[in-house]
Amino acid sequence: MTVRIDHVVTSGTFSLDGGTWEVDNNVWILGDDTEAIVIDAAHDVEAIIHALGERTLTAIVCTHAHNDHIDAAPELAKRTGAPILLHPKDWFLWEQTHGDRAPDKELGDRVSVAGTELSVLHTPGHSPGSCCLYSAELGTVFSGDTLFSGGPGATGRSFSDFPTIIESIREHLFTLPPETVVRTGHGDGTTIGAESPQLAEWIERGH
Repeated sequence: MTVRIDHVVTSGTFSLDGGTWEVDNNVWILGDDTEAIVIDAAHDVEAIIHALGERTLTAIVCTHAHNDHIDAAPELAKRTGAPILLHPKDWFLWEQTHGDRAPDKELGDRVSVAGTELSVLHTPGHSPGSCCLYSAELGTVFSGDTLFSGGPGATGRSFSDFPTIIESIREHLFTLPPETVVRTGHGDGTTIGAESPQLAEWIERGH
């Protein structure tokens, strides 16, 4: 069966460092007509389940553990039986939202669904355990909040670091083919080729 990428935009709030902001999140569903994974279960369980349809959910993959990317994950796991996967360096952030309900598994080097393999790229900076998921077969990378159209993810709040996110982008994302489609955690997508020429400008602005 043909692998496809479905996209749901959900709305809710992001809270950190005592502040709360309204946000729209991109939820990505990758799979075929039989099975799928969800990347970043944000805000609206019903919308995600509706987009899944009758497919078996094999994993809930978290690109990082800011609450707006994980707030719907436990309920989605409860209703589908799918395990929640998160990089261990973000488990402490997960606990701030979900307490003792820990993720089910550490996010390893690879995630597979419907015969398609995603490479997990550890890209710290926005958070210590931020990850991107790359499929050479599909020519796409799911960047979470590491890379957006127009620049890197935010690094002005706790547990983030601008030089680290720049190093992550340079070493792990800008080495991908320029035509690679970047599917972001918020807002519009982009390509690696559209973003990489701006690296020097980002570094100058960041300092």
